[in-house]
Amino acid sequence: MFRMWGKIIKNTKTVKDTIICISDYSMSRTSMVFQSLEEICLQFDLEQPIWLDSNIEDFKRRDKTRFNQDNFIESLDFDYLEIQVIEE
Repeated sequence: MFRMWGKIIKNTKTVKDTIICISDYSMSRTSMVFQSLEEICLQFDLEQPIWLDSNIEDFKRRDKTRFNQDNFIESLDFDYLEIQVIEE
């Protein structure tokens, strides 16, 4: 099962977190990542963040990345959104 952990961090503390599980292995890994991020944003009532080159490289290396104010059009009331693949 593919599982992704999403959490909102403010002042070094986790304010909200959720785990998204996908068991449909007919999807590509990239599709699972994007679908999980979409579900995380829906649960947290956020717009979809913009993937910058630094996010892509970070995610490729560590299966984890952070989206801060630079990745969003609307202003945020938290420091960053972090996503991490915890199981494949």
